[in-house]
Amino acid sequence: MSLTPVDHHALSLDHGAWRVAAIRRATRGFDGIRDGESSRRGRGWVRLSAFAFPSAGTTAVEAPAEECGPRPERAAMTTTILICVAALMAGAWAFGRVRSLPAVPTTAPATGVTIVIPARNEELSLGNLLADLERARPARCRVVVVDDHSTDRTAELAASFDFVEVVPAPPLPDGWTGKSWACHTGAGQATGDAIVFLDADVRLAPGAIDRLLAELAVEGGLVSVQPWHRTARPYEQLSALFNTIAVMGAAAGSRRRHGGAFGPVLATSIEDYRTIGGHESVRTEVVEDLALARRYHEHGLGVHVALGRDDVRFRMYPGGLRQLAEGWTKNFASGASSTGAFRLLAIIVWVTGLGTAAIELVDGLRGASPLALSVGLYAAFVTQLSVLFRRVGSFGPLTALCYPVLLVFFCGIFVRSLWRTHVRRSVQWRDRQIPLHSAGA
Repeated sequence: MSLTPVDHHALSLDHGAWRVAAIRRATRGFDGIRDGESSRRGRGWVRLSAFAFPSAGTTAVEAPAEECGPRPERAAMTTTILICVAALMAGAWAFGRVRSLPAVPTTAPATGVTIVIPARNEELSLGNLLADLERARPARCRVVVVDDHSTDRTAELAASFDFVEVVPAPPLPDGWTGKSWACHTGAGQATGDAIVFLDADVRLAPGAIDRLLAELAVEGGLVSVQPWHRTARPYEQLSALFNTIAVMGAAAGSRRRHGGAFGPVLATSIEDYRTIGGHESVRTEVVEDLALARRYHEHGLGVHVALGRDDVRFRMYPGGLRQLAEGWTKNFASGASSTGAFRLLAIIVWVTGLGTAAIELVDGLRGASPLALSVGLYAAFVTQLSVLFRRVGSFGPLTALCYPVLLVFFCGIFVRSLWRTHVRRSVQWRDRQIPLHSAGA
């Protein structure tokens, strides 16, 4: 039997061709992939060595990255979801469960109360508050309006109500802010057991002062109410996020009585007020309400915060967008520096989540992210904001839906507030330039 000579070189080539064909069949569906496309699309393709061709050189074949690890988009998507979930939880915790005033007084009010209303150029607002007090106020109640050097008809308007005592504020001493000086002046006229400070733009439902005093009798220390914010013009919707974050920063919904206070409505016993040093102890502070709260804490006296809802309302900054911007610029950076570190971190996480969800929605609309996920995350924040906004004022679902506009405005005002507070060291309010002093000055 004769043997036919074997062409080993031909067998090697045939075997190599068979392996090429096998690899092509296994990788069918990836024919459109080109060199460099992986870096452009970010799909993380990896190269396999042409182990089948030890004698014929190297051939590059690409395989999907799922065989070697998770895709970068999946990791980014997971991170986005985690940020948004953490932000939703942080916002819910920071806002907490804020109480309102008791519906019916559970104890007898104080035997005597003095209501002090500091007013500077408030002729457009003061008459509404005085009319509310004329209709309903405690039996033994004095109402003192301190005219803080107004240039309009504020003093004349106040004097037209026969139950109101108008006290002109003396010249503003060095080192005092105007509101603290006016409150200090009014407190010097106080008699009775309790003193209530009201901003001129506050509106009161019948019995609101009685319920406030009943809460003071139960809680003691300092009782503060954040009025429900009534809006009338579209630009006023820009205050929604500020109001919500103010409630978060003051720890109004915390069970522990260690938070801040809101200047529009403050109630305390005259004894406690004098114990903490009154407004004289916070005379240099622009955000005097938070500073007063700290003084009460330092003296072991509690601070209790409630939301006004139907009892106490106000309309902030009716004078236009410029007034609104000046008002929040004056308050916000100083307020942030008075917020506890952990609470401030929670608020930052929440605001970051708001921005992340808004950016994710844009990515989803342009096809860079799954649309269902993007819409879901955005809808979650809109839902949360709708609930919180209704707690603080007349801010509807449309305002929550357009929250990125509010977020951009908030960030701009906050940066401006930081600049005015920490660089220029002065803010402006009511045609007054207010210098900022170092703590303890």
